Amino acid sequence: MVAQGEYTEGAPLTRRERMLRACRGGPVDRPPVWLMRQAGRYLPEYRAVRARASFLELCDDPDLAAEVSLQPYRRFGVDAVIVFSDILIPLAALGLHLEFTPGPVIHDPIRAPGDLGRLEGDLTEALAPTCDAIRRIRREVGADVPIIGFAGAPWTLAAYSTEERLSRDILAVRVLAHRDPAFLDALLERLADVTAEALRLQAEAGADVLQIFDTWAGLLSPPAFQRLAGKALARVLEALPSNRPPVILFARGATHLLEDLAALGPDVVSVDWRIDLAEAAARVGSNVSLQGNLDPVALHADPDTVRRLVWRIVEAGRKARGHIVNLGHGVYPTTPVEGVAAFVEAVQNGEGASG
Repeated sequence: MVAQGEYTEGAPLTRRERMLRACRGGPVDRPPVWLMRQAGRYLPEYRAVRARASFLELCDDPDLAAEVSLQPYRRFGVDAVIVFSDILIPLAALGLHLEFTPGPVIHDPIRAPGDLGRLEGDLTEALAPTCDAIRRIRREVGADVPIIGFAGAPWTLAAYSTEERLSRDILAVRVLAHRDPAFLDALLERLADVTAEALRLQAEAGADVLQIFDTWAGLLSPPAFQRLAGKALARVLEALPSNRPPVILFARGATHLLEDLAALGPDVVSVDWRIDLAEAAARVGSNVSLQGNLDPVALHADPDTVRRLVWRIVEAGRKARGHIVNLGHGVYPTTPVEGVAAFVEAVQNGEGASG
């Protein structure tokens, strides 16, 4: 085992070995790199596929989902392939009327305790296209490239399920926390089971790493997080099997919750650009690895600037137990392809790791 912040020498690791070791704090030859929302509208090949299918049709067609999942791997050689899907797919499986126009719309949101009986659907059929896409990806990339499965966190799913169109401040679910906490607790418990089941199905299909997206946790104070989102996330992690793949936990705008997130027991906490990685590493110590954390808008800079910014992140990541280079949030649709290429190359050419 090498000391924290050092990189091993010798034969390069496979992408899968590198990712799993970084998640668990083991020795790596360099940090792995991938991007949240790395398949999307900034890629011309994605736009070509999207021109002939709606967003939900992409999610529901294993061949198309696998195709768009693989596009960034083929173009940039990223160190992981995240399956193309959406965190709200399980809500549709539970019987809610989901539509994208282009953003998500829930036409029959959960409003009262009596609505909980509507959340009894089986995820197996709804997640089958995603799981089949994972298997198709595996057939193309082989065993040496990690595949990432993902799901929305219970708090974030609750936010979407309680409003027709999600308000900027997720007002409905936050009001419920004060007006009817017992109802919200029951909703979060049900959605925690949904999240755990979605992750379990993807792991069984062959996902090597699982990421949980808690997009709206950052709006909570630490006490509210512990009582609501954190409690539900703990239920998710407890429900996963002991031999589960590594779990990455991402909560947007949640640097004030960093210690709380790490204490839940994920293998990796993904942080955004609002905190220096070295500071984040000092706050969580050897409890978890870190993922992040370039501001995605920086990919609009010229390639040399992107490379310099990435090298700083790689250097700061040396302080962490393990480090996966990523953005602090997803790729913007306006991002130049050259910016993404420079981001990936800066990590993979080793200059950042060598200091």
